[in-house]
Amino acid sequence: MRRHVTFVELPLPKGRDINYELQWLGTSLGLFGDRDRDRSCFRVFITLVKDGRRRPLSSDKIAEQLELSRGTVIHHINNLMEAGIVTHERGGYALRVERLQTLVDELQRDVDKVFDNLKKISKDIDECMGL
Repeated sequence: MRRHVTFVELPLPKGRDINYELQWLGTSLGLFGDRDRDRSCFRVFITLVKDGRRRPLSSDKIAEQLELSRGTVIHHINNLMEAGIVTHERGGYALRVERLQTLVDELQRDVDKVFDNLKKISKDIDECMGL
């Protein structure tokens, strides 16, 4: 399986503003950026955070709820799936896990696994090249 995950280091949010914190979390995970001008990816993500664990949501349902085209929703869902945030199950889409903290823990384990593989291969290459 191939995943594409980007991490962006941002200053921690100041104060308690749930919308800002959700935006900060998603931006830190590389999910939203300057290209998400209409905040459609953010809105798809929030919909899945709110409703997607209780029951998987179809792309049509998300599109209808957010007044977006199905193509736009599918585009963002594909990106969220590629990042390991969303899964396809029971005819719909849902967050990979129920809680955001658990999601971050799982993403960290995924990244640790990638770095373990990088270390192993780089060590093999160094030995092969006599470095």
